[in-house]
Amino acid sequence: MTPEQKAREIIDKKLGQAGWVLQDTKKLNLSAGLGVAVREFPTSTGPVDYTLFVDGTPVGVVEAKKDDAGENITVVEGQSSRYADSTFKWIKNDYRIRFAYEATSKLTRFTDYDDIKYRSRTVFSFHQPVELQRLLKQSDTVRNRMKRFPDFDTTGFRKCQITAIDNLEQSFAANKPKALIQMATGAGKTFTAITAVYRLLKHANVNRVLFLVDTRGLGEQAEREFLAYRPNDDNRSFSEIYGVRRLKSSFIPDSAHVCISTIQRMYSILSGEEIEESAEQESVYENPSVDKQAPKEVVYNEKYPLEFFDVIIIDECHRSIYNVWKQVLEYFDAFLIGLTATPDKRTFAFFDQNIVSEYPREQAIIDGVNVGEDIFLIETEVGKQGGTILKQMVEYRNRLSREKRWAQLDEDVNYRPSQLDKDIVNPSQIRTVIRSFKDNLYTSLFPRRKEVPKTLIFAKTDSHADDIIQIVREEFGEGNEFCKKVTYSAENPESVLSSFRNDYYPRIAVTVDMIATGTDVKPIECLIFMRDVRSKNYFEQMKGRGTRTLGKDDLQKVTPSATENKDHFVIVDAVGVTKSKKSDTRTLERKPTVSLKELMMNVALGAKDEDTLTSLASRIIRLNSQMTTSERKAFNEKVGIPAGMLAENLLNAFDEDIIIAKAQAKFACDEPAPEQYAEVQKEVIKAAAKPFHDPEVRDFIENIRRSHEQIIDNTNPDTVTFARFDNQREANADRVIQTFRKFIEANKDEIIALRIIYSQTYKDRPMVIEGLKTLYEKLKAQGVTIDRLWDCYAIKKPDKVRGKSTMHQLADLISIIRFEMGYGDNLQPFAETVNYNFMRWTLKRNAGAVHFTDEQMEWLRLIKDHIAVSLSIEPDDLDLNPFDRRGGLGRFYEVFGDSYEVILTEMNIELVA
Repeated sequence: MTPEQKAREIIDKKLGQAGWVLQDTKKLNLSAGLGVAVREFPTSTGPVDYTLFVDGTPVGVVEAKKDDAGENITVVEGQSSRYADSTFKWIKNDYRIRFAYEATSKLTRFTDYDDIKYRSRTVFSFHQPVELQRLLKQSDTVRNRMKRFPDFDTTGFRKCQITAIDNLEQSFAANKPKALIQMATGAGKTFTAITAVYRLLKHANVNRVLFLVDTRGLGEQAEREFLAYRPNDDNRSFSEIYGVRRLKSSFIPDSAHVCISTIQRMYSILSGEEIEESAEQESVYENPSVDKQAPKEVVYNEKYPLEFFDVIIIDECHRSIYNVWKQVLEYFDAFLIGLTATPDKRTFAFFDQNIVSEYPREQAIIDGVNVGEDIFLIETEVGKQGGTILKQMVEYRNRLSREKRWAQLDEDVNYRPSQLDKDIVNPSQIRTVIRSFKDNLYTSLFPRRKEVPKTLIFAKTDSHADDIIQIVREEFGEGNEFCKKVTYSAENPESVLSSFRNDYYPRIAVTVDMIATGTDVKPIECLIFMRDVRSKNYFEQMKGRGTRTLGKDDLQKVTPSATENKDHFVIVDAVGVTKSKKSDTRTLERKPTVSLKELMMNVALGAKDEDTLTSLASRIIRLNSQMTTSERKAFNEKVGIPAGMLAENLLNAFDEDIIIAKAQAKFACDEPAPEQYAEVQKEVIKAAAKPFHDPEVRDFIENIRRSHEQIIDNTNPDTVTFARFDNQREANADRVIQTFRKFIEANKDEIIALRIIYSQTYKDRPMVIEGLKTLYEKLKAQGVTIDRLWDCYAIKKPDKVRGKSTMHQLADLISIIRFEMGYGDNLQPFAETVNYNFMRWTLKRNAGAVHFTDEQMEWLRLIKDHIAVSLSIEPDDLDLNPFDRRGGLGRFYEVFGDSYEVILTEMNIELVA
């Protein structure tokens, strides 16, 4: 079987899955189904691999190729187009080939020739016949309608929201498949997205929109906002106009225009796998282990085909979900829109760096959309230095069961601050922080308050959170309702969160990670960090919990003693989180220039350093994301463990917590000695490196890498690294300007004569042009041009330079001379000065009894452009180009009558004043 025959077997299968009846031309029976795919149908330019008939009429073609043709798939588009324009044998009724596919067994591309500037795009599989029939009945395509969005009523919208919607619609008009909306927390990302959805449904006539979240809580929050939304151009609520359904099962009603779903549930729907309710509670976006998981693979689902959604909005898309969940995102033939306050590098890469909105938190604070923060530091001795437990009887506690026991220490234990609340629990350290917070609460932090402001405490673990809650209640002398846990493991967390948002109690909530992202609790006025965070984006998301604005009336509903709007929040830093070094993500790739083959050989030859093993883990993770299911199975059989586990073992070799835990288990101690730690780490490294000692394993892994011709690197999006002057630009600019100043001094007499252009003796201006030409030739002889001079002033005095030098360079020399000699505060092109003066002059003239007609204004604009180049105009000039094409001086006299000379005189004076 040839490679093309193998490809056609898969293509046949995909067409059949999509509902097409496969037939050979000799056994043609177009009544066999709504959609019939006929192999090798003859045309005037040869047989088509597949002709797609809908209801008996040919509407599309499929050009099938072997897999190796994937790298030249755009060339195949020409063949599809040729067949589409061909005459199909035997067909007498009217028909037109509108749709074209280019396909291998691995790749399918689709084109709708009715799209303006039609462009092929990758699709998961083939569209169903009923979908092509629906498209044929439409008056226009979705992409064409996206080019004609009407202006919208911006009443009630913030400037950043208007910008986001306008730019998003421009992105749609340009047929860009992905777009990223970055807006600070509290700036109204969801409101903006709902507005965009409303306009897509109403004006672009999209079929369905999927609003994708990663937790059930965020889905419920999005549902509330959709239900509450009322557009400016309709008195009805969104849900009264369009069907909104939050998905709670595998059923999606046809009547739903907007579906809200977790990405976990959507994967379950497409794959047919059942999902547990708890799977939708924990964020998959914020799970650090997500990068180590195998990608979630989906298969074609005839119940919910690729055309089911036209647009997918991915809420809180700032985390690196794109390796694991990418197929879920790209299964549908849909535009993808990301929403986030804090995108990372992978986010930018996934959305093709098409950022339609950039509204950072700093600007949001300036605009009053967010509130800023004050930082209050609490440092304790133990929290800063750690501690020592002398050899004695001590209390042990099971972390999960909380069961306690007493036992004798074999030796003194010295512990570091990083071990607190993990290996070592020091209740006094927690109590000291909470007590200090209480002591300063009504004096320094919130001196005009009578109750504790709504406060959120970030803990390290669930165990740590439980300890904090008990101590908070004790220190404040309050009951259970005063302070509660809000984590994924807590009982009924959404109910507690709702009370924290809307009720008086609880005053303090303690969480590990549940409300670090996307959960709206506007009354929070204080954040207490009792855990450090090294991820910059995650820290920004955590800070975002306090940054939302709230009016006095709403704030007083939960905090009665508040006297003003929420105008700031307080960060209480008990662990140095505001000072610790932050990074975007853990850097795994340490040796980007070393090949995978070399890294494996280095390990085989005994390399044990972190950079080598971590870089090798990074390559294995990338390879794992590219492998097919069969390749992963073969990998497991050959290497002995899955690729993800192999990478994890390499990373664990330098994970301090894991090494300590293994050392504690091996030596039955609480605090392993340095030599014990080193011994265990050596064992872990040896075990992690063992598979790479086998040459067959190395060859196997290298061959898999080779079989994938291209690697899509979503971790390092390309950026411009140098698009500016070098470090000498300031000195060079100084030199050029100094040369010009010497030139002015040397030619002072000639330059003084140029002042005549600002006097009323405009008839002498032609001589000024000649004088300027002479001066400019002298200037160029010294290596200085007008463009260069203009750029140098822009470098040295950027706040004074308006615009760039125009094509009328000689006239711009006047602007530069006047600026340097102090006759103007700003440097702007001479033509702009003329344009501005022209606007003022015409407004002044039109304010009188006589208004210029349209024809008169056309003449005046031509004269204005002439003056911008030549500095003045004479009656005889009106018989030259471009005035002669409008009838010359004679027609000018007819249009303006006896006042024509007055008009010319005024323009000569006013436009260059």
